[in-house]
Amino acid sequence: MGKLFGTDGVRGVANSELSSELAYQIGRTGGFLLTNEIERPKVVVGMDTRISGAMLEGAVSAGLCSSGIDVLYAGVIPTPAIAYLVRKLGAQGGVMISASHNPVEYNGIKFFDQNGYKLSDEMEESIEKMIEEGGSEYYPTGSGVGRKINIENPSELYMEFLTGTIESDLSGIKIAVDCANGSAYDVAPKLLQRLGATVYVTHNFPNGLNINVNCGSTYPAVISQFVKDTGADIGLAFDGDADRLIATDENGCLIDGDHIMAICGIHMKNQGRLFDNTIVGTVMSNMGLGLCLSENNIHLVKTPVGDRYVLEEMKGKSFSLGGEQSGHIIFLDYNTTGDGLLTALQLLRVLKEQNKPISQLSSVMKDYPQVLLNAKVNNANKFNFLDDDRIRFSIEELESEFMGRGRVLIRPSGTEPLVRVMLEGENEFEIRQKATILKDLIEERLN
Repeated sequence: MGKLFGTDGVRGVANSELSSELAYQIGRTGGFLLTNEIERPKVVVGMDTRISGAMLEGAVSAGLCSSGIDVLYAGVIPTPAIAYLVRKLGAQGGVMISASHNPVEYNGIKFFDQNGYKLSDEMEESIEKMIEEGGSEYYPTGSGVGRKINIENPSELYMEFLTGTIESDLSGIKIAVDCANGSAYDVAPKLLQRLGATVYVTHNFPNGLNINVNCGSTYPAVISQFVKDTGADIGLAFDGDADRLIATDENGCLIDGDHIMAICGIHMKNQGRLFDNTIVGTVMSNMGLGLCLSENNIHLVKTPVGDRYVLEEMKGKSFSLGGEQSGHIIFLDYNTTGDGLLTALQLLRVLKEQNKPISQLSSVMKDYPQVLLNAKVNNANKFNFLDDDRIRFSIEELESEFMGRGRVLIRPSGTEPLVRVMLEGENEFEIRQKATILKDLIEERLN
């Protein structure tokens, strides 16, 4: 068996790489290790809108119940809601069935511990090892078997939590929303309308097959045009499980995770709410974010790519704000994971309190040109790019050319058979040419 867990849970093509049998074992083994020696444990389970969700949720829930765990079923709901409901309901863990922004044929299994945090590398390795060795041997019978219990109105519990994170209402703000035909399709419009905003909604009719299809945070051109069509003050685009947010200003210009952190971070600092005047980003954060924060006396700490690494840094030093350029933003004072709806409310809070156009707020940060290309490679080879002399020499040569005026970042995808090639510098045409040459070389050498 290959490595199960990537940077964000287990992912694969549903009913192929991620079969019902494997999902059952993951639920059974993961649940056992999370709740071992706890009497009558509970685990919250939810899913996004993709067609394979019911199949995999059933398998995971069966595995949990076979280990004597009661499943608290939340149905279709955003991933961050699972993290919240675990804490709210006093459960011993949570499971989300979702492949986030990936295409519909993919699905995934994401665990949370009793505090609503994603599992540590050590716990994931323990789950993998036990599955490899045949799984748990604990088979309760009779009254010891777990039950599946529907949570009463879980979305309402989540919305009540979210409305408590901002002090003002959103009256007078016109908001365009792209729900990606995913987990936010119902809760996002209801939440924003409840807070008094005028809301225009698109891609909020999921059919099991249209999640993330030419919509949502990975297709920002859609929300950009929708903002202009509706005359909205701001655009919000979520991904399939609503744990990330990409916004646009009133002119349709992109506001990515770096800009969101700059806007919210400066506002929080000015209000004395940014712990140690520090924001946690990743190695993918644009060079412009570091310059912007430095000019505002805010320190930027960088971690490897992946919101779990951002979170580890934040937890270890009690930082209040961190995230990724892709829109995974963590407001640790409120929730324990990236939360698209929470991020939207915090951004809208700044918009309301500053009473300025979002374009003016976003202009505090200037982007360096950044080109990101995906080299499609054999999945087994994606971690070996530095073992190839020609690839390594090309990377070193580029770094030497930039001489501090740009950078090269190469990293394997944690969830797909890709090596991501990112170049950043002063001249976009030049860095795109160089990135394309490097991408083609990686594809040639690793296939």
